[in-house]
Amino acid sequence: MSLFSPVRFAKGVGEKRERAFSRLGVKTVEDLLFFFPRRYEDRRNITPLSALTAGAAVSVVAQVVAFEKRPTSRQGLEVSSILLSDGENVAKAVWFNARKLEDVLVPGVRVALYGKVEMRSGLQLTNPEFEVLDESDPESVGRIVSIYPATAGLSPKWVRRVVSSALELYLSEVEDFVPAEIREKYNFSALRESVMELHRPQGRESWLRARNRLAFDELFLLQTGLLLRKKRRASAQKVSGPLRAGEKFKNFRRSLPFQLTKAQDRCIREVASDLASQVPMNRLLQGDVSSGKTVVAMAALVIAVDGGAQAAFMAPTEILAQQHFFRLKALLAKLDIRVDLLTGSLSQGARNKTLEGVSSGDTRILVGTHAIFGPKVSFKELGLVIVDEQHRFGVLQKNALLAKTRSPHVLVMTATPIPRTLTLSIYGDLDVSLLDELPAGRKPVKTHRLDFSPSQQTRLLNFVRDTARQGHQIYWVCPIIEESDKLDVTAAYSRFQNLRQELPGLKIALLHGQLPADEKESVMEAFASGETDLLVSTSVVEVGVDVSNATVMVIEDAVRFGVAQLHQLRGRVGRGEGESHCILLTGKTTPEGIARLDAMSSTCDGFKIAEMDLRQRGPGEICGIRQHGVTDFRVADLVRDRKLLEMARQEAAALVEKDPELENARPLAEALMSRLGPTLELAGTA
Repeated sequence: MSLFSPVRFAKGVGEKRERAFSRLGVKTVEDLLFFFPRRYEDRRNITPLSALTAGAAVSVVAQVVAFEKRPTSRQGLEVSSILLSDGENVAKAVWFNARKLEDVLVPGVRVALYGKVEMRSGLQLTNPEFEVLDESDPESVGRIVSIYPATAGLSPKWVRRVVSSALELYLSEVEDFVPAEIREKYNFSALRESVMELHRPQGRESWLRARNRLAFDELFLLQTGLLLRKKRRASAQKVSGPLRAGEKFKNFRRSLPFQLTKAQDRCIREVASDLASQVPMNRLLQGDVSSGKTVVAMAALVIAVDGGAQAAFMAPTEILAQQHFFRLKALLAKLDIRVDLLTGSLSQGARNKTLEGVSSGDTRILVGTHAIFGPKVSFKELGLVIVDEQHRFGVLQKNALLAKTRSPHVLVMTATPIPRTLTLSIYGDLDVSLLDELPAGRKPVKTHRLDFSPSQQTRLLNFVRDTARQGHQIYWVCPIIEESDKLDVTAAYSRFQNLRQELPGLKIALLHGQLPADEKESVMEAFASGETDLLVSTSVVEVGVDVSNATVMVIEDAVRFGVAQLHQLRGRVGRGEGESHCILLTGKTTPEGIARLDAMSSTCDGFKIAEMDLRQRGPGEICGIRQHGVTDFRVADLVRDRKLLEMARQEAAALVEKDPELENARPLAEALMSRLGPTLELAGTA
């Protein structure tokens, strides 16, 4: 049996438990070997029940003397408790709404418990994790014990037993793919030794050394794959011809009603240089909110048209696609460039007209949503693809558009600043252009946190009323559209109705994603033209919406949004010359929630906020790349392992430069294909 055999063939697993393992991402025997504990309990020094103190996190081993389950005066709350004895003293452990504990914590069994001690009518362990001890399991006490992730059908104790068996039978087959010179350079411990240490740690120092070795392996493998893909892309099929700026681009620059920032000018030069090359551009354009990335994108589009190519501009939502379309039409009207819009809600007649223009080549720039990569869309000479808010598109969606032509230039954009560690991990095969400067005259948005008490509500409504009287506009964002029995949050529809009563005389509109496309367009046009004073909305206004007269952003139930999303919403104001405010409304929340909002109030730097968001939520949730499997690391952590990532990037770059076909690193090539080949489209690596 090989390491790549299905996990059901591992000793003790079988088909039924294979399905449970699959939910934990364990599909092969190799996955089982690299399925590491989520934490450890040091059961070498068990805390006696006589030594329990309030506030301490302890491990205890004792015998269950009695079990009790009882309801409480609070509806739906049930308490399960056991009386414990270690032969000399007694203590209590308590769980809330825990199911079927009476089936396992029967009097007479020995249990190991880990949890926090609290003083509640005496000392007790509250909601501790526990394991019923088996005298036949020598690894359960007297040592550092590995606690594995569990799921229905798999207990941590059983997983520990199966992993232990797998280590004995299959660990010797694991091959080290990191080249020997790199291992020697950093004095890494052997791979098999490191794997064993993470499963059966001998101590803190040896565990940390092993952990860093395995984290480096994961980061090194990914960086090698990304750099290999970048190098192969550069030497692969060339574009049909260079796209060089001409008269249209010169006229575009002259027609801009504002002065470009130095950052915008630099990024346009970088993009123009790529387009003039026969190597397909693969570039990431990122910048903070309001940094002006759309102008850079427009410049790229005009250069593509100047060079005789068509261009496609993909946006994740209809509202954003429409905003880009109207802005492009307005700015390019005098340049004799036909710009069309393609979204799912277009009438059949309008759709057919657009499709005909695209296939004939009359449409030079096509703006749209995912509808652009539909099977009936056929470009005559597509040379440039721009993907806005790249993380909102699936890999397959983007690839479906790229497959419509031969090696187009690709510019992906995000208005969500991305931490460097995440940029290297997700976009490590792209060149990066950074907009790190705001246009002149942009003032920082003042951010305030308010408890939505009656007095604060009156104060806020007066402020909103005064803002409208001064001729400025207001956004009021709610987390959901309609009221929900399951969520204690205010809905946009309810807030819209209430504000119409509380603020008579103001023109108030409602916007959310479920409105028909023509109605959404009408609502946004009315707000953009100044006909509407106050726009009540869901987070559909998070990106792309640009109304310079809007100076106040109210975000209701702000703790329900991530900090990066709050920053994006805040970026909808502060786009004109007037002083702007973002007001974060909160009800009851946790100390962590308050800390998050206070941090928002302390900075307008999107890159600092992105780092904070990465620590709180993880890379998959931020960039929507969980589906890709790129950052599903077993060991590495993009927050704590920055130095390891830089080190891995450096070593991978040197290796790919010296041996681009990995001819002298066959174990590495094979590991790339087996672990990341499909994800990174590295067919033919091994």
